[in-house]
Amino acid sequence: MKTKHPVGILGATGMVGQRYIQLLENHPWFEITWLAASDRSSGKSYGEAAKWRLDTPMPERIAKMMVSPAEPESAPKIVFASVDAAIAREMEPKFAAAGCAVISNSSAFRMAPNVPLVIPEVNADHLHLIEEQPWRKESGGYIVTNPNCSTIGLVMALKPIEERFGIETIFVTTMQAVSGAGYPGVASMDILDNVVPFIGSEEEKMEAETLKLLGHLEGNSVAPLHAMVTAHCNRVPVVDGHTECVSIKLGKKLGWEVTREDILAAWAEFNPLAGLGLPFAPAQPVGWTAQNDRPQPRLDRNCGNGMAVTVGRLRPCNVLDWKFVLLSHNTVRGAAGATILNAEMLVSLGKLEPVAAALARN
Repeated sequence: MKTKHPVGILGATGMVGQRYIQLLENHPWFEITWLAASDRSSGKSYGEAAKWRLDTPMPERIAKMMVSPAEPESAPKIVFASVDAAIAREMEPKFAAAGCAVISNSSAFRMAPNVPLVIPEVNADHLHLIEEQPWRKESGGYIVTNPNCSTIGLVMALKPIEERFGIETIFVTTMQAVSGAGYPGVASMDILDNVVPFIGSEEEKMEAETLKLLGHLEGNSVAPLHAMVTAHCNRVPVVDGHTECVSIKLGKKLGWEVTREDILAAWAEFNPLAGLGLPFAPAQPVGWTAQNDRPQPRLDRNCGNGMAVTVGRLRPCNVLDWKFVLLSHNTVRGAAGATILNAEMLVSLGKLEPVAAALARN
């Protein structure tokens, strides 16, 4: 790409905002030209406004940039957004109405009928829904969302199985890293030497989002997967990396015929983005580890530069059909990296074209 797309970050001082900055620093397609955060940060240099929490240095160029007010007038036409859901409900439509492509990590609009909830390897065709949004028709702007951090790993592991064999029932128990709670997250006296068996709204998000992601387009809406899903979500003393224990019942016609080798082949052969040249697409989206004590957060969370899901311990389930363990990096694949890959997919589909072109086409 000869000329990079200018992009902005809404919620730039937060943990996901910082991860955007880290991941986009040398991106071949996108260049950060605008940073916005709360009123207390606006008007300061980013180096002054942000307390950097990542394990790589704050980029010098970014540190010198001024933090802008969170208003669309000065923003570029591509905005990566990561703000609290209550704020996003009011703010993201303003940016979309101003002609911005709002590529959001917030939960505010994930389940809206005309807003695509997308994992590019799973349901890129759902991006068609942006054409049904009123902002797209009026200004060229739109909103696209990525799923909850725990949902992404689950659905990526399920998709190759569901499309080959069907799935009727999903039972998942998560062990979620503290970084999923942002900063400062969970108090040390609550999480050290402990497991917290509750994360607000997490189970509901996993159950609803999974069915939408694995659903299919019917006209201008998504028909959710016809399956039962239940989730137990726990916070554990791990910095990064969500571990999930999953049991599934396959489709009635095939459940009794599917072998372990069939499922391993489905994971190994799953690579729908191959050949598209998307910089953040992992070479192997779902990777298998044969060791009986893997995957583990410290050993496997950075597979595929943090964008791949690692699966292991596949074995028969005495209650359903099959069970396995998966691991994904919750702030890379589960947050900032997921949003960036969505933007790359939009580029490949021509959905980040100039506003004038979008309006002319509509």
